[in-house]
Amino acid sequence: MESNVRDEETRALKQHDLDVADVAAQVRAFHQRGEQFRIYHGSTNSTRKSALGRDPRTVVDTSRLNRVLYVDAESKYAQVEPNVPMDKLVEQTLKHGLIPSVVMEFPGITVGGGYAGTAAESSSFRHGFFDRTMDEVEMVLANGEVVTCSEKQREDLFRGAAGAVGTLGVVSMVKLQLRKATKFVATTYHPVSGMKEAMAKLQSFTSPSSEWDYVDGIMYSRTQGAIITGRMTDTANPDIPIQRFSAASDPWFYLHVRDHIKQTEGPITELVPLPEYLFRYDRGGFWVGAAAYSYFPGVPFNSLTRWFLDDFLHTRMMYNALHSSGQSERIIVQDLALPYGSVEEFVDFTDSRLGIWPLWLCPLKQSPQPTMHPHLKQNDSDGRTLPPMLNVGLWGLGPTSHEAFVQANRDVEQRLHELGGMKWLYAQTYYTEEAFWQDFDKGWYDGLRKKYHATSLPSVYDKVRVDVESERKSAANRSWLQTVLHTWPFSGLYGLKKAIDSGDYLLARNAEWKNWVPRA
Repeated sequence: MESNVRDEETRALKQHDLDVADVAAQVRAFHQRGEQFRIYHGSTNSTRKSALGRDPRTVVDTSRLNRVLYVDAESKYAQVEPNVPMDKLVEQTLKHGLIPSVVMEFPGITVGGGYAGTAAESSSFRHGFFDRTMDEVEMVLANGEVVTCSEKQREDLFRGAAGAVGTLGVVSMVKLQLRKATKFVATTYHPVSGMKEAMAKLQSFTSPSSEWDYVDGIMYSRTQGAIITGRMTDTANPDIPIQRFSAASDPWFYLHVRDHIKQTEGPITELVPLPEYLFRYDRGGFWVGAAAYSYFPGVPFNSLTRWFLDDFLHTRMMYNALHSSGQSERIIVQDLALPYGSVEEFVDFTDSRLGIWPLWLCPLKQSPQPTMHPHLKQNDSDGRTLPPMLNVGLWGLGPTSHEAFVQANRDVEQRLHELGGMKWLYAQTYYTEEAFWQDFDKGWYDGLRKKYHATSLPSVYDKVRVDVESERKSAANRSWLQTVLHTWPFSGLYGLKKAIDSGDYLLARNAEWKNWVPRA
């Protein structure tokens, strides 16, 4: 049996090398012609538009790099290709009784996306961003050379490419650290009556002596919220109920927590099967899925309609529909990192300016600078002490007019800057180039691009910025058919059709991780 496994691993690695050689050849051809290119990964959970649909002569297709190549149960690591989504990664590592230390909350987010972007979750107060759980990264440089980088070789590229959204090279494989999996996460909901209490609990629960494996929070309003702690355990206590969140008949996580904290002033604990905890926000996409009910106002938002429409309300289907319909351009999607001392003032601003609730709160461990990850600009003077920061997830419907929508995002960016915070680069970015580089070390980044032959790739600013003028011109020059497809309700119906055509709903229905603990 062991020999057969080794043979399969050897074949997988050989196929990997062939696929990487093909990608490298494509990249090398662009380099030799002096042309820029974009990377097509396959499906996406990003709010930026995919390279799909671009001129194929300007795109390098890496979608075949989608396998877990090897899991070493003894040394607790996995060799993984970049387009492996979180749910498939978890399914493979659970077979060995292991789990990544940081697992992004949406099943469709990929390993490569987690490295090239800024990816964090409720374990990131302890382990840091997703890339901090990696030992090595194999990368195709923009001249076609295939290299391995780690803390011991090309360390500047290893850490510099993390968060640089693919602008320093094409990730082709990572070596990912794993930890022992447990059956459950003992999940406790601690009610809070305002931001001040929420900040105090978050700082207490994430102190160096913290006993928790996971910590995050949800604020439903100025006066109601919950800080959520999780502890990994194999012990099923008959006095503690088991709760799941993946089936159509199960509650959405954020609604379930809200209902619980309304019933008591004290903490409530449940046992959540480990993968169910990791992907607890998938159904409803935290709470962004509720916006679909606003788009179709005749559909009531209740447990019956959530059950009936469940296929459409997992994140893969939602993102596909949002991209296809164009409605993603109407939703404020901002993740923002702030020092704890500025959070209350920032939330006061977002409430008065946008009125968006709930808000997600996720405590984070900073990465050392220089970095393309969000970081605090005022760390301790010795440069070694990195205080924790807090991620505020601001997601909800924005103003209906394009001009007001753009201005709202710019106002958020400006206030964030004034309060010493920084934003994720995965979503809507309206900074001028000068303002953008106030947050990052441009000399360091440009030096990496030159050193590793990446000047033929789009820069990080070029890749993430929203070209407002181009969007205006595109809207003004739409054909009659495009105009119809951008009009209610046709845009929404078209998005639903494209999502159904993708077949992504089958991935949620047939997910193997749901069987980690049998349903009671």
